[in-house]
Amino acid sequence: MRETTLPTVILGAGFTGLFATLHLCQRRYPQHIVLIDRAERFVFKPLLYELLSGEMTDSQVQPRYADLFECDSVTFVQDDIHAIDLEQQQIKLVSGLYYRYSNLVLGLGSVPIYFGIKEAEAHTFSFRTGEDAIALRRQLRDCLQRATQASDEQRPGWLTIAIVGAGPSGLEMAATLADLLPQWYDRLHGNPQEIRIVVLNRSREILKGDINGHLREIVQNALLSRTVSVEIIQGIAVKSVSPDTLEYEQDQEVKTLRTATVIWTAGNGLHPLVQQLDILPEKRDLAGRLCVTPTLQLPDFPEVFVGGDCAVLEKPLPATAQVAYQQGATIAHNLHAIAHGQPPKAATVALRGTLMKLGLGESVANLFDRVPITGRAGHLVRHGTYLELLPVYVHNFKTTVGWLTDELFQHHGQFASKPRKPMRSLRRVGDIAAAIVVASSGLLLWRAAQPTQFEQALKPTQLPALLNRLQQK
Repeated sequence: MRETTLPTVILGAGFTGLFATLHLCQRRYPQHIVLIDRAERFVFKPLLYELLSGEMTDSQVQPRYADLFECDSVTFVQDDIHAIDLEQQQIKLVSGLYYRYSNLVLGLGSVPIYFGIKEAEAHTFSFRTGEDAIALRRQLRDCLQRATQASDEQRPGWLTIAIVGAGPSGLEMAATLADLLPQWYDRLHGNPQEIRIVVLNRSREILKGDINGHLREIVQNALLSRTVSVEIIQGIAVKSVSPDTLEYEQDQEVKTLRTATVIWTAGNGLHPLVQQLDILPEKRDLAGRLCVTPTLQLPDFPEVFVGGDCAVLEKPLPATAQVAYQQGATIAHNLHAIAHGQPPKAATVALRGTLMKLGLGESVANLFDRVPITGRAGHLVRHGTYLELLPVYVHNFKTTVGWLTDELFQHHGQFASKPRKPMRSLRRVGDIAAAIVVASSGLLLWRAAQPTQFEQALKPTQLPALLNRLQQK
């Protein structure tokens, strides 16, 4: 490489890597940035359920990286990583390209693990990317179509959906499908009550060891009140998976569940590239994650920063998006500080509560783990909160406006043909008011953070001039 100043290389464009890159752009970081990821699009994983159900569009949930960067100092490289050489400070890509770096950010995330279960990876559906959501939607629609023409003996296999794992992902999936699939099947003139949603859980309680554990009763009640109730089979061990069956053991008895669709949410493991790093076992935790300093640097390689699922601090943090994006922001701050001869700061992560989707249009939003808001109100809080966290303000605003439009008009035809009941109208007004507050806050946040970009993007709408006049009054 001919560059006199080596770039900062960021591996992985998930929450840690992408937010680190965006914050470096906003800070006018003086070094060139090379962001490397195998995918073309950023995936806002908490909203993949909305992509599956059609509540949100592909462009809203997984925008292209090319559309997110308006920063000349960033080069995005779509490629697979072959090897990381910490001693030589070099990254080798599968394509044959290589990059030397002055600083490295590891934000590679995690990978699904299958615990050595026979054929589990080959015959189950994961749910981590937009492609996964689209493939699962295609599978579910195909199963429902086949069920309409199947014999009485064959039909249960097509209409039984098995979800392995009763953590947040598995339970959100179960709640979503328990509302969604009956709608789809009813349009095919099938009997929605024939649909069976089964969650298989190794533990004898849901949300075991999860930060959402205190919401267990709320979640269980929500699962029972869906369009078709969700069945939870606990204390089991999955033994094997085939194209049309799942075999499990419960109380020393092996049982077979006939199903054409098994969704795997049972666990995440360390990324293989992180496993292969030449880091001593005593510098890792029991799961193999990399022990980092309070400033998120590797002790023996201070030019390397690590965040998200790859890193472990003295006080472990949950593997959630809110942790990863806050760590990405801290990494950007520290890189910028070092570039200007200033000391890095210790990372502080504020856990702001938890959000879980519990069906179509229903959620639980547990604000600061103290105030649980459920049902429709919880849905608005969850949806609005995630929209505010979308990667950049232009995309954030466009998506929020799209959602607000849906909130206002998605049932327009229904309301036009039926007289409104007073309570329903009042609830609708409350929904619209909440949606407007979310849209307004996103708009004002964008204007405050990037006034020039805001002015240029929205000048034709006269909205900047209107806000200026209101501010002067």
